[in-house]
Amino acid sequence: MYFLLKIDIIPNDLPHHNAKNPRTVGCANEKLASAVEEVKKDGRTCLVVGGDHSLAIGSISGHAKTEPDLGVIWFDAHADINTPLTSLSGNIHGQPVAFLLKELKVSGVPGFKWLKPCLSVENIVYIGLRDVDKAEHYFLKSLGIKYYSMTEIDQLGIGKVMEEALDYLLANKKRPIHLSFDVDGLDPSLTPATGTPVPGGVTLREGIYVAEQLYKTGLLSAVDIVEINPRLGKTQEGVDSTVNTAISIILSCFGKAREGSHSCSC
Repeated sequence: MYFLLKIDIIPNDLPHHNAKNPRTVGCANEKLASAVEEVKKDGRTCLVVGGDHSLAIGSISGHAKTEPDLGVIWFDAHADINTPLTSLSGNIHGQPVAFLLKELKVSGVPGFKWLKPCLSVENIVYIGLRDVDKAEHYFLKSLGIKYYSMTEIDQLGIGKVMEEALDYLLANKKRPIHLSFDVDGLDPSLTPATGTPVPGGVTLREGIYVAEQLYKTGLLSAVDIVEINPRLGKTQEGVDSTVNTAISIILSCFGKAREGSHSCSC
């Protein structure tokens, strides 16, 4: 089962505060939420490939309709927790977590009447942060959101980071996990064909390890792979690297092991 969603561009889509194209983005996410909900009702693991990170509004809200007690790993260079009032760029792809969190109560945005915030702050862990706005940093600290910046990854190692993140999210109970993976969380030497690359990111080995560990839980229920944009690649080599890296992450999410997948009768 798969969907290729057609996105309708709504004319005269005026900003709401600093949020650009809210009706277009809201309509697209409503469609995506319905598609994800249908996949999850069918008992399948859902893979969403995009597209900018605003699509996580739809994918996570659709997932939560069938599995409301889900935990989210948000792999990203950015916190994506600005609101229409705090965003400097106005891009909703820098705001999806704010739309999803119950505690921030983002409301009244045209195009998002359908959306009901579905996450609490204790249900999300960030991995890979290294470009966080002042308002976003305030939200992370004041709301007590769990996050691992590149500093923590360098200090602790990705193994310890994943151990702590899963202990925190699962907390002695099994729950479905949603991985929302922005390729700009990886170092731009790997994924240059993306919209907001930030130097000093996660290596391919570390990114694959994140995916492998989530797969090994047996609880990975949905995956977003976002911000792949071949039009932004300066060379064909850069485009190929971005796409192939994303494919490697996806395959690891679905069980490809680096030592190979071989059955043994011994």
